[in-house]
Amino acid sequence: MSKLHKLAAITGVLVFLFSTSTGSLAQNTARNRGQNQDQSNNNNNNTQGGRRQRGNFDPAQFQERMVERYRDRLEITDDAEWKAIQPRIQKVIEARMALESGRRAAFDRGNRGDRTGRADRNGSDQNQQQRPASTNAPDPATDMLQRAITDKASSSDLKTASAQYLAARKARQATLEKAQEELRMVLTQRQEAIAMLAGLL
Repeated sequence: MSKLHKLAAITGVLVFLFSTSTGSLAQNTARNRGQNQDQSNNNNNNTQGGRRQRGNFDPAQFQERMVERYRDRLEITDDAEWKAIQPRIQKVIEARMALESGRRAAFDRGNRGDRTGRADRNGSDQNQQQRPASTNAPDPATDMLQRAITDKASSSDLKTASAQYLAARKARQATLEKAQEELRMVLTQRQEAIAMLAGLL
């Protein structure tokens, strides 16, 4: 074989090897891009799914699951026993939520009034625009007291608003205590002790 033929053969082999390696590299690159795209789509779907789940939050279902967890914690296996206890646990939870909601409403309205006052003193409504909307249920006694404070009401008006606020808070506390006492009546000593640690009593 002449030197020219040998050189041509070697060149052909090199071209073949280069073409093969280039094709494999291109295939691997495309495959990696496809895998990255699939992973990105999955991450987006998971993120959107999580947002949808948070957006579809149902307080009633959350409360129902909470009550059901107390059944396991109180070691209740008999359906008849649970039928007598479950509605009383429900009343305790609702009464406690109402009491805590009133406290949160007072805290939120107090902060909102303070931010509004700062905005007025600074001649800007920037803080007022940035404050989050309150999610608490309206509470007339809390609103009345907050208005009296914000408007710098007279001492007599502040006294009246304060008295109504305290009366509303005491009423919610009394409702909770009554619900707790009714629950205690249907619990065994062991269940009562567990309920105390669980925050029901």
